[in-house]
Formats: sequence, structure tokens, C-alpha cells
Amino acid sequence: MGSFKGHALPGTLFLLVGAWHVWGAMVRFVSNPKKFRVQAWNPVNGFDGRFKHLELYVILIGSFIDLCVEFLYATHLKFTVNGVLNPSHMNNFEHSGMLLMFFIFSIVALLSEKTRFFALPEGALCLIAATAFCAEYLLFYFHSTSHKGLEGYFHIILVLLIGLCILSAIAGAVFPTSFPADLCSGIAITLQGFWFWQTAFVLYGPMMPRGCELKGDKIMCHSEHSEVRGELLANFQLFLLVFGVLVATIVAYCFAASRYGNSSVKRLHSVQDGLGHN
Repeated sequence: MGSFKGHALPGTLFLLVGAWHVWGAMVRFVSNPKKFRVQAWNPVNGFDGRFKHLELYVILIGSFIDLCVEFLYATHLKFTVNGVLNPSHMNNFEHSGMLLMFFIFSIVALLSEKTRFFALPEGALCLIAATAFCAEYLLFYFHSTSHKGLEGYFHIILVLLIGLCILSAIAGAVFPTSFPADLCSGIAITLQGFWFWQTAFVLYGPMMPRGCELKGDKIMCHSEHSEVRGELLANFQLFLLVFGVLVATIVAYCFAASRYGNSSVKRLHSVQDGLGHN
């Protein structure tokens, strides 16, 4: 069973990384479309290069803190019972494995960037990121916690969004010059972050659907009608999130093109504007 904080923390990390990935892909593309290359992570330019690897450090520190919370704090260091893994904390062990994969990705990316003996191409880093998302996908698909009813429905949507993260990361490795693949990767990560937050507010916060409530460690709906109504609301909430992210992406692209776009991008936009007026 999860909690508000247990969903809000990873949601914040995914949201920050995803939004930054979207913006980085846009700026790189409008700056030089012909030389655009997919990147598994986006550096922070300026500030004399002091914050270049900020995204990787956010993933590194964020995943490490969350890993410590799941593996050390939540389990109270009671890892085993009678010589076997503590069955009451299997959920925490699974989450720890997922977080460890993202921690490893950040370590590998930093080593690849900072050392000459461990240099990896961007395609390889994209595949490592896809592997981390695969671990997350398998965790939520084969969860030891039996997610049923409304809670299960929210986790099904989460699994689908994670699947989109996997496919877009693999597409970035297979099509290294594809701007849509890189942009889709950032959008998928952003949506995953938003859905973590949406789950936190609905299942463990003030947005619980009428007729459903949190009892102990389970989400209970008073009737089938209440459960179906909650699922329909989840569909509508997902639509609003997708719509909002797409609108924000379009607005951000227009801003990036006007501020960082080279002459060819601006010329293309002027031609499209002329066709639109005609």
C-alpha cells in the first residue's frame, strides 16, 4: 500500500526531469535542426559549466533519498524474518529495486561524461534508461501488493505511461536523429510524474471520489457504481493532464523557436504563417 508522500516524491522527480527533457530537446532542435541528436539527458548550459550535470545529480540524489526511505526507513531495518525476506515489506523491497536502477543510470551517465575510460554513446545511455523503466514497469505489473478496484485502475494507467517511456527511450536509441522520439520521451516522463501526483491526490488526498474511502491500507468503494464513477473520473483526469502537457509543449516550442531558433527554423515558421493566412 502506498501513501501520499510515497507517490509525491517520485512524482516530483519524474516531473522535473521530464519537463527539463522536453525543454532541452526543443532548444537543441530549434538551435540546429540539421545536427540534432537524441540525448538521454540534457545539460544545463551557462553558469561557467558549474551546473552542467544538474539533471544527473537530481536523478542521483533523488533516487538515493527515495531508496533510503524505502529500504531503510520504511522497513525499520527488519529485512528478514526467520531467515527469509520479511513478507510485510516486500512492497518496499520491490520499490527499492526500481529506484536502484535509476540510481545506476545516473552513475553510469556521470562516469561516461566525466571519465574517458567509460565513454558510452547516447544510444547506449538511452537503452540503459529504457532498462530502468523496464524494471519500473515489471514492478508495477507484477506487484506483490494486490492492487484491485479503483487503486488497481490508477496503477494500470501508470503502467501504460511507463510503457510509453520504455518505447520512446528505445526509439531514441534506434533513431538517434529523431526529434519526435526525444520529445516523446520527455512528454512521457512528464506525464508519469503528473500521474504519480494525481494518484497521490485522489487515493491518499482530498480528491477521493464520492462513495470511496481509504480504510486501513485499502481503497474501498461502497458500490460498483461508485467504483465505475471513480474510474471514469480517472479517465477524464488523464485526458486533462495529456491535454495540458500538449498545450504547454506547443507554447514552449513556440517560445523556444522565437528565442533560440536559427534562421532556417524562423523561415519555416514564417512560411507556415503565410500559408495559414492564405
